[in-house]
Amino acid sequence: MVDAVARAIAEDLTPLGDLTAALVPAQAVASVRIASRAHGIIAGRACALETFVQIDPTLRAEWRVEDGDPVQPGDVLAVVTGSLRSILTAERTALNFLGHLSGIATLTRRYVDAVAAASPATRVLDTRKTTPGLRSLEKAAVRAGGGHNHRGGLSDAVLVKDNHLGGVSIAEAVARARQLWPGRMVEVECDRAEQAAEAVTAGASVVMLDNMGPEQVAVCAAQVHAAGTGALVEVSGGVSIESAHLLAAAGADWVSVGALTHSAPVLDLGFDLPTDVGRGG
Repeated sequence: MVDAVARAIAEDLTPLGDLTAALVPAQAVASVRIASRAHGIIAGRACALETFVQIDPTLRAEWRVEDGDPVQPGDVLAVVTGSLRSILTAERTALNFLGHLSGIATLTRRYVDAVAAASPATRVLDTRKTTPGLRSLEKAAVRAGGGHNHRGGLSDAVLVKDNHLGGVSIAEAVARARQLWPGRMVEVECDRAEQAAEAVTAGASVVMLDNMGPEQVAVCAAQVHAAGTGALVEVSGGVSIESAHLLAAAGADWVSVGALTHSAPVLDLGFDLPTDVGRGG
């Protein structure tokens, strides 16, 4: 997080600093409110706070919300007090992090609510379709929205996808994975019922049903669960808010959604600057 904030600040301040903020008297001070302009779920508080600290350690932020809290238009998230120059310099970077991550948390909560209505035990998971360099922050935002994290990286677990199967069979891939990394999750992506059956027989931990409709999912999920191996069923591929609850009701244990991190709209937030800004002594 510290490095991500530092990179974002460098984008704004390189090479000459904040030219416009320099027009503001150095002694000017203010208390500025960060407020929500929409309904949503908050995430990214630590990134905003880190932005203020890196810009000016004397800035003080009084937070009124925690990550995971719901907000509505007009709600105040925080009051930031200190040098007006510093506040103005930090404003956009802080809002970029807060708005982006809160947008992810907000969209995640919509999926979680939709799935819970059909199958309370089904989990909503993210994917590796994240912004380069921001994966840990975006996955934290998913958790703030009530979702769960899939692999954080390629070394976390084995996920045998269709392109891998171009060079190895499902049975061979699972057996080799078990030999090399005992105890690791081994997941196999399947787009046909016969592949799902082969994956279960081979001993996969998770069977991912890719781009299947609710009817196909129901057939394959019943098949996987009936095998009694303890394998879980994940559905993935173009899952929408409208289809998520249908897939959960069809028997999915996990519903993974790339859109949580790659397509979440930014939550509309703003800095409310009072008109009576003090100029100091």
